[in-house]
Amino acid sequence: MALLAALMIAAAISDLRSRTISNGLNAAIALLAIPFWIATGLSAWPEVPIQFGAAFGVFLLFAGLFAIGAMGGGDVKMIGAVMLWIPLPLFVPTLTVMAIAGGLLSGAMLVHIKMRPSEKPVEVPYGVAIAAAGLWALHQHYLNQFQSIGST
Repeated sequence: MALLAALMIAAAISDLRSRTISNGLNAAIALLAIPFWIATGLSAWPEVPIQFGAAFGVFLLFAGLFAIGAMGGGDVKMIGAVMLWIPLPLFVPTLTVMAIAGGLLSGAMLVHIKMRPSEKPVEVPYGVAIAAAGLWALHQHYLNQFQSIGST
């Protein structure tokens, strides 16, 4: 979990600085989900295929947004990789937190562009919102002693 948190924070910082998230960083997030599944006792059947399928479904949804130019490719890959770690009951709440964080980030970018006009197109560093939502979900599932959201 700590490694995932560090990788998500690194991706958010990278996205803030250069508006890119490296494929290597996204691959590390995705591949490290496998030992995490083993360590947390996710069964090889049917839990791992369900987890992978759900994360892949989210990836495909956001790939559609990339196809119409609404999101960057690194952001889409990061969403898919992070969702491999998120417990299924927290998928929708995590996506909701991501949308809220993304909306706040977009608002901040609009204010920034109004204060400092530029000819460059506005690019929202959505990796920040993805990381915020991922950190929130990890906290909810693993560090929250109240377990009110997503409890089974």
